[in-house]
Amino acid sequence: MIALVIAACLNTTQECRNFQLLYDPYEVSMMTCMVAGQPQVARWQVQNPKWQISRWHCEMQDTRSSSL
Repeated sequence: MIALVIAACLNTTQECRNFQLLYDPYEVSMMTCMVAGQPQVARWQVQNPKWQISRWHCEMQDTRSSSL
């Protein structure tokens, strides 16, 4: 999976956390995530006005189970 990771803090407190928007790597490449990420982050901000975004990035997520 490819994750668009948004780091944000609540406007009213110091609580901060990461939010992930997940994409199927067969449909979205890392380059697409980086290029199309900014509009996605802007939409997320509109939908979550109580949170202040500090940064965002794209990363690969390993979905394989570590247990055998």
